[in-house]
Amino acid sequence: MAANTFGNHFRVSTFGESHGPALGGVIDGCPAGIELNLELIQKELDRRKPGQSKITTQRKEPDTVEFLSGIFEGKTTGTPIGFVIKNTNQKSKDYSHIKETYRPSHADWVYDQKYGFRDYTGGGRSSARETVSRVVAGAIAKQFVSPMKITAYVSQVGHIKLNKDHSTLDFESIESNIVRCPDTQTADRMIDLISSIKKKGDTIGGVVKCVIQNVPVGLGEPVFQKLHAALGSAMLSINAVKGFAYGSGFDAPSMLGSEHNDYFNEDGTTKTTYSGGIQGGISNGMDIYFEVAFKPVATLLQPYETLTRDGSLTDTHGKGRHDPCVVPRAVPIVEAMAALVMADFLLLNKLSKI
Repeated sequence: MAANTFGNHFRVSTFGESHGPALGGVIDGCPAGIELNLELIQKELDRRKPGQSKITTQRKEPDTVEFLSGIFEGKTTGTPIGFVIKNTNQKSKDYSHIKETYRPSHADWVYDQKYGFRDYTGGGRSSARETVSRVVAGAIAKQFVSPMKITAYVSQVGHIKLNKDHSTLDFESIESNIVRCPDTQTADRMIDLISSIKKKGDTIGGVVKCVIQNVPVGLGEPVFQKLHAALGSAMLSINAVKGFAYGSGFDAPSMLGSEHNDYFNEDGTTKTTYSGGIQGGISNGMDIYFEVAFKPVATLLQPYETLTRDGSLTDTHGKGRHDPCVVPRAVPIVEAMAALVMADFLLLNKLSKI
């Protein structure tokens, strides 16, 4: 299997499967001398880990990270940072029913076609459990890119949408509820919707919005390394993601140029931010903001028709422990991938001029 490494200068290679002994990774290109807060790294993992609330999968994993190299006396050494997160609560027998069948809209069938066989327990490498390694790397990247601040939150679940500009929200309230929406009333409605969907054995999608603040001017290249293209690629690499839009996004086509232009202030900042903090592929110093759309989880805990390995249709019933909606746990994953991109582009920018 190729393509297990993300990044060009600040790189992470991940390994492991959902029901294997462990997952982990190697971070390469991280500069020496960064003082790391290991508690903050574990905190990020705790935000992503399964079994954290009534609206997430009930698989219980501590997701405790163990660093093997690259850190000495609390600082990065500049050498590869190796780490591992051990699996402790696999229930592989829950997946015996899909050994000879494929879940619709899941990666099961295409994996079998591509590789000739697959690890059907927990989805193997195609499981979103793989993202635990991204969160470790992203937590280190977050500390490297400081004082940049990367904040994500749930802005939509199903038809329930938070229609408020991010600049008006209290980001400190994001972690005050289990759905990670910074508006209490909207959060309560989202939680009720997810709970009702879960009782039916069904799933539902949503949107995570991310804001990057304190961004220096000049990150990104004008042709093939555009900053927004890299952010889009990073987000679309996350399991279940179906869409990415930054700045005005899909509202832009309905606007006039005179409406959409971000007119300058005397100090180079802009009066509006329709550009989403990126112009010509390069950061302009304003807040970068984007939305990431997640589909409903493909694994259903209700009867459905599907395809068998011998090419016949059959009726089956989903089993196991699965998220009815991924967006509450996707928030730290989105932040992690954004941090990895920003770390990569900070290093790339050092090549721009003498």
